[in-house]
Amino acid sequence: MITSPLPLNTRTLGRHSLNVAVPTYDRSRLTPGVVHLSVGAFHRSHQAVYFDDLAQRGCSNWGITGVGLRRAALKRALDAQDGLYTVLTRGCDGDSARVVGVLTRYHFAPRERGAVLGALADPRTHLVTLTITGSGYAVDPETGTFNADAPDVLHDVVHPRRPRSALGLLAEGLRLRRQAGLRPFTVLSCDNMSANGATAGAAVVGMAALNDPSLAAWIASCGSFPSSMVDRITPRTTDADLALIERDFGIRDRVPVVAEPFLQWIVEDDFCDGRPPLEDVGVQFVRDVRPYALTKTRLLNASHAALGFVGTLAGCSRLDEVMDDEVFASYVRRLMDDEVVPLLPAVDIDLPAYTDALRGRLANPVIGDHLTRLARNGSTKVHTHLLPSIREARAHGRPRALLTLAVAAWCRYLRGQDERGRGIALEDPHADRLRALALKGGDDPRPLLSHQATFGSLGQCADFVEDVARDLREMSARGVRAAVARRLGADLAVG
Repeated sequence: MITSPLPLNTRTLGRHSLNVAVPTYDRSRLTPGVVHLSVGAFHRSHQAVYFDDLAQRGCSNWGITGVGLRRAALKRALDAQDGLYTVLTRGCDGDSARVVGVLTRYHFAPRERGAVLGALADPRTHLVTLTITGSGYAVDPETGTFNADAPDVLHDVVHPRRPRSALGLLAEGLRLRRQAGLRPFTVLSCDNMSANGATAGAAVVGMAALNDPSLAAWIASCGSFPSSMVDRITPRTTDADLALIERDFGIRDRVPVVAEPFLQWIVEDDFCDGRPPLEDVGVQFVRDVRPYALTKTRLLNASHAALGFVGTLAGCSRLDEVMDDEVFASYVRRLMDDEVVPLLPAVDIDLPAYTDALRGRLANPVIGDHLTRLARNGSTKVHTHLLPSIREARAHGRPRALLTLAVAAWCRYLRGQDERGRGIALEDPHADRLRALALKGGDDPRPLLSHQATFGSLGQCADFVEDVARDLREMSARGVRAAVARRLGADLAVG
């Protein structure tokens, strides 16, 4: 038992080394080779950990400059801790903790635009990594078309030297580099989207073209936008986690992150200005990431979304609670094995073993992933992770009832109450509009399915509309758990 927990900062790092792993490299000698937009819990539990491992091996050229787009409080907390934070890894075999030190500076873009642009234009910057969520790219996943009418895009077209979006910052940073005679940096998307590299390229080139076609041409010909696949379950940090870190490891950390033991990063080997030797710390470089990313997003991310919606409606709050229910556990197994796996491309992954491992990760009671995290930004997750499988299943005449039921559960979720009448707080860029459409239609999904940004042309397909309506009526009449059991066609208890 730790009797005297200490705040986390540079001065206390030596004391903390008695209880946890801490940086053994000289942080002052790290070169800021990476800029990351936008720093959140996942980046700090995933990409930053890999770069911290590189620094621990003596590779000092890839320190991270973090950029925040929306959370000023994170900057205040990290500045108070000299950029240090704790990663608490929770597995069935116990807990472990480490302090990550590779994040050497953090800028909050709305208040430090000049510093962010300076970091992007810095000749020492060779790589920019992104976790800005699917909606941050303003690219239609169905068509690959850049949306020049997105609100942040419109602002940055009018004020290109004072951008507020990630895309505007990247375009202006690249303009400054070209002006200075520098090469472009590599832009590496770490967001959960199929072909995220192509999406990032379309977004940045599209943004630049709105004001300077010659800049867009330079970026397209000289830059690179490799795709990647990232994987690590990173739930929201709770007050209980803060207390555990303080009690068991003696660290008073304002912004730790919690993660599962599993960690994976697969990257397309296509860099235009030098590449970090991440293969030395477990990153897999490949020629084509697409089959790996598709396998992960359509299995893990789609299952996360589906379970987030049905579990919340049923009154659950954590993922392990949902997986502990026979009906919902059978649902996600059949969703994976019967509907998603047959649609996946050939890849050197043992899919039966992979799906078994995924379900074990979902059921991890120590992580206790909160459903609010899984269900937030549902319009992006439905569009990106569920609808592509439904489209492909329709095209090939494959089963899709369980995928469709997940969409129906989201439609029901948008009404803002679970089956016990408790309120659901929607976290979605289109929350107000979507809730209004869901309430307007009730068990008739046509108003909601007409939301073009989410459903595209699929929302006008009569068979899809009727399938969603059928599931909505079933949920209203019997409840989501009974609707799931009925769709499984299994003799499962629903009382």
